[in-house]
Amino acid sequence: MINIFEVNETNKMIEHENLDVRTITMGISLLDCIDSDLETLNKKVYDKITTCAKDLVSTGEAISTEYGIPIVNKRISVTPIALIGGAACKTAEDFVTIAETLDRAAKTV
Repeated sequence: MINIFEVNETNKMIEHENLDVRTITMGISLLDCIDSDLETLNKKVYDKITTCAKDLVSTGEAISTEYGIPIVNKRISVTPIALIGGAACKTAEDFVTIAETLDRAAKTV
């Protein structure tokens, strides 16, 4: 159970020592995006990330406001791309298209 001393200590850290939460992370599995067609795979990846993470930034800001502690970074972690690109990617350039899709999705959310 939290006591008043701990609450006061936390308040002091926020006010005097710039306490913040460095990062919140949303993990998204992209395994259901696997497809043998590269264009379809990229569309599935983009759609999944932009749908799942559409509220990530606003939720982080709401948490920050509610608790009065800044959240510095909001990030998304996804399934390793080597796993989801294996069926569709034949060249290194194919993997680059997935990286570009990830960049586009990140900018959107």
